[in-house]
Amino acid sequence: MSLFTVNNVIINHKVIPNKIVMEKSINITLKIWRQAGPKFKGSFETYKLENISTDSSFLEMIDELNEQLITERKEPIAFDHDCREGICGMCSLYINGQPHGPDGEITTCQLHMRNFKDGQTITVEPWRSAAFPVIKDLMVDRGAFDKIIQAGGFVSVNTGGIPDGNSIAIGKDIADEAMDAASCIGCGACVATCKNGSAMLFVSAKVSQLALLPQGKVEAAHRAKAMVAKMDELGFGNCTNTGACESECPKNVSISHIARLNREFLVAKFKD
Repeated sequence: MSLFTVNNVIINHKVIPNKIVMEKSINITLKIWRQAGPKFKGSFETYKLENISTDSSFLEMIDELNEQLITERKEPIAFDHDCREGICGMCSLYINGQPHGPDGEITTCQLHMRNFKDGQTITVEPWRSAAFPVIKDLMVDRGAFDKIIQAGGFVSVNTGGIPDGNSIAIGKDIADEAMDAASCIGCGACVATCKNGSAMLFVSAKVSQLALLPQGKVEAAHRAKAMVAKMDELGFGNCTNTGACESECPKNVSISHIARLNREFLVAKFKD
């Protein structure tokens, strides 16, 4: 542990001046997947890190490891990241056999080192799915998700004058459910944790957020068929309703959306 002093700390709504705060640090061993490229064989390499603050995030810990590797004139570890606020879905890592790590309802960038013990060995891998090929080290190509969204096409709108925001009445329960579906950030944890490598939770969330609203009903039939067809074409597995995707989703997207996708798909097929 290390000591540092801050000017004021609020404890029980009282300002305590010059409070001494204990900052805990841990030593860890990392087993990280290293792979030079998609056509190369990969393997785990072991690294040791000392005096890692438990207040640091998991990605900040990897930043420290990369600084150490660069200082030693070694190749740093490649990994995806962007916003580091749990919004973009880029930081997708398998940590000790669990997507995004041991904490629940968070992305990797929101995981903190306080969730690990001193002396612990942490295994870090990229997503494991045929549809997400490894680019390098911990980076995978999730372009398959973009292709599925592109297959869904567009939403028709009437251009011209600005419509009144309340001109189309939508119940709050429906609006809330559509917003819950739209919270999917496309991180790929559902695919990584599924024993079949299915993307049904992702696809159903994207279909639901539009199928629930009047604006999305014009192209609803085409959207459901096209997105499912593209998902199958890209090599994702079938859904067998184990519920693993929902349990590991950092945004709590419900598998009830999969049921809606199935209904939308069947209705579209009957219309053919």
